[in-house]
Order: sequence, then structure tokens, then C-alpha cells
Amino acid sequence: MKKKIFVLDTNVLMHDPSCLFRFEEHDLFIPMVVLEELDAAKKGTSEVSRNARQVSRFLDEMMRGKDHSQIEKGLALPTPQNKSNSIAVTTSNGNGTHVPVVSGRLFFQTRPPDASLPEILPGNKPDNSILLTALGLHTQHPARQITLVSKDINLRIKAAIVGVHTEDYSNDQVLDDLDLLYTGYSELPADFWQTHGEKMESWQDDRGRACYRVTGPSVKDWHVNQFLYLPDEVERGLELSVQGAGDPASLRVIRDYRSGKTPVWGIHAKNREQNFALNLLLDPEVDFVTLLGAAGTGKTLLTLAAGLAQTLDEPRYREIIMTRVTVPLGEDIGFLPGTEEEKMTPWMGALMDNLEVLTQTSNAGDWERAATNDLLSKRIKIRSLNFMRGRTFLNRFIIIDEAQNLTAKQMKTLITRCGPGSKMVCLGNLAQIDTPYLSETTSGLTYVVDRFRGWPHGGHVTLARGERSRLAAFASDVL
Repeated sequence: MKKKIFVLDTNVLMHDPSCLFRFEEHDLFIPMVVLEELDAAKKGTSEVSRNARQVSRFLDEMMRGKDHSQIEKGLALPTPQNKSNSIAVTTSNGNGTHVPVVSGRLFFQTRPPDASLPEILPGNKPDNSILLTALGLHTQHPARQITLVSKDINLRIKAAIVGVHTEDYSNDQVLDDLDLLYTGYSELPADFWQTHGEKMESWQDDRGRACYRVTGPSVKDWHVNQFLYLPDEVERGLELSVQGAGDPASLRVIRDYRSGKTPVWGIHAKNREQNFALNLLLDPEVDFVTLLGAAGTGKTLLTLAAGLAQTLDEPRYREIIMTRVTVPLGEDIGFLPGTEEEKMTPWMGALMDNLEVLTQTSNAGDWERAATNDLLSKRIKIRSLNFMRGRTFLNRFIIIDEAQNLTAKQMKTLITRCGPGSKMVCLGNLAQIDTPYLSETTSGLTYVVDRFRGWPHGGHVTLARGERSRLAAFASDVL
């Protein structure tokens, strides 16, 4: 099979600088206009600017010591296993001997393309220059497949119109289909107790909660901190969480926060998924929680209630750190007046709305509410993501709202800010991604849900039902 030639658009390089090492044995081609756009984007403190600078460093490293004739012939691309200048990488062929790993080559545009743009694409826009370069490669290499790789949908549409094969960059895609994303819970068969009851070993933990040890073929798909429940029609409405995965697996009956004498800062869970979420949020052994759900499913309210209960009622955490992704991440908020917290206030309407719900108790007077609000202002700190780099949070309950707009790299930066005794909760709605070049399957929130699945100190729940009002529920269904 002949090597393909992939023409890279600027947005692919700025989205993932390591894409240079992800095309296996195929060749890459970078038009001169792409280098111009990288140069224009390198200044600034945003994630895009940092990525542009990183791409320039990679290219400089590969070009170091090369003369013009070597650049004309193409630079050897490092393999993902060895991102150095050398391509002397070997791998076993199964016979005990080692053979070289075939690597592609990187070419730069060094002369005008041998083609012309159709009259339907006038002007000298950068996108049209990239299309012209791809058309020129078709003329220069008629026997090889030329593919333009771009995150820009409109450019891909124009490329298809003029006859250039094009693809989206999908190497950073976590899942092929969002329906495959881990929900955090699973329904048990209706006859679960009949088929497993006699074989299950049972005991009580140190808090008096019933625990079971289950064996059988069904347990192989369970993950630690996954929730299990019986169908609604089964009389025994028991809900459990997996404490130990494998065969046998250990299960524990979870606490019911939906009714009775177990409110969390005055609120109860209104459905099964909210009950699962509160069990994770209040578990001291769980350090990282992700909650997905549409607007009105209770993500922020449940998280704030759990944070206040563990910060004010029991001194598990020193304070609550609340932050929200301001799109685009890294945008300078200095044009807004005031302190860091005052600058973040326009993005914190959801926090204020939910705090109002939690503090509006029927038997409290105005002065009691004022005292409560004053206490909360001292224990809840609003921080900007712009200034998270280099910080370490000790014994804090950290809430990141609108986390669907973070990339995988940004998510890693934030999670690694957690020090001993801290807990991080990431909230988001994958249907409301506002960041350019991110999708439901490439979001950093999707990435961490998939990667943290089964970790003993992490948990995830997808909230399915909205609980705002009958008007909001009807609008979600019909609009």
C-alpha cells in the first residue's frame, strides 16, 4: 500500500501539537501559510497560543542541523515511541529479531503549487491557499492519495466541492459513539436475588451497612464505585455500589437520601440518579467525582449541598473552591473591574441561584439569612481557571462547572492541582460545548469519565431526569 500524504491545517496543529507523531508510516505536508498562521497565534497566554509555541518547538527540533536539500527531501518523523530526531527505532517481528519501524516524512511547501484555484474560490484567504496546495500535490503525486486534515467544517466542505479528499482529525476522540460512555450505574436482572441469593456471603461493615460477596459471569463487567439497582417492578428496591471488582465482587448497600431523616443541607435526592450522586459526593474515600446531565438535573445544587455539609457541618474540608470555565479558557478577565472574585461574578449566576435555594429555609428570619450568607462568603471562594497553574489545594472541596469545555490537557492540569485531603467534582453537559474544535467525543470531560472508570477513589454518575419544573421538563422534551 502506498503511503498517503496528509496536508495539515493550522487548527489541527494548534488543537494537538503531538499530531505530528500520530500518522504512523504516512507522510505529512505543511503549507507555508500554516507556518504564517502559527507565527501569528504564538503570542499570548491562552491554551491555543501555548500549543502554537509547542508546535514550533517540535518543528525546530526536527529541523536542527538540516540543510535546504535535506528539507526538500523531507524530514524523518519520530515515531510515537521515540520523539527524538533519530528514526533508528526497532521492534520485534515475532522471530526474536528486530526490524526497523517504518516512519513517515515531514515535507514543507518550498515552491508555488502547480495548480490554480477554481474561479468559485476567489481571493487569497489562508483556507483557499491550503486548498490550492492540496490541489498542487494532486498534480505532483497523481498516484498517491492526498488528504487534507482539518478541524474546520467549512474548509472540509469547500475541499470536497473542489475535489480534495478531506478528513477530520479524530486521534483525540475518546469514543466512537457517545452512547458507549460509562453512565456509572447499571440495572440488575429482575431475578438477581433468586439466582444469587443462596450463594452470596453477607456481612456488615463498620458503619452497619449490609455487604455482599457475589460471584458469577455477570460480575466481570462491573467497576468499582458503579451503582447497581433492581427494576422498578421488583418489590425489593435495593440499591448497591460495587466496592471490589472482579470475581468474586463485593457489594455494599448505599444510603438512601431521598426521604426520611437524611437530608443533605436541607435537600433530598429526587430520583435514583441523584441518590447515587449524593453517595459519591459524601463518600470520604472518593476523591474525584464527575457528574453529567442536562440543565436542571441538579448537578450544581447537589454538589454545593454536599460541599457545605462537609465543610460547615463536619470539618472534612477547610473551604469550597468554586470555579467555572469562561469560554474561551485562558481569556484575560482583566478588563472586568474589581478583585478576582468580582471579575468572576458574571459567570457565577448558577452558584448564586443554588445558594439561594439552600439558604431559603422557611423558619429563618432576615438576620439569620444574612448571618448565613456572611458565613458562606467566607467559606466559599470563587477562583478563575486562568490562575490555576502552579497552585496546590489542600483539604479543599473543589467544584469545576461547565467542564465540558475543557480539553484533555486542560483537565489534567486542573486535576493535578489537588493536594492531600482535597476532593474535586467536575460538572458538565456534553450537549452544550462552546469551545471551538471540541466535540462530545473529544471533550476533556468525556476523557476523564472514561479514564477514571474503575479507579477505587473516583466515581461518575450521569443524571438523566430534570427536576426544575414541569415547564422546564416539557420544554426539554418538545423544543
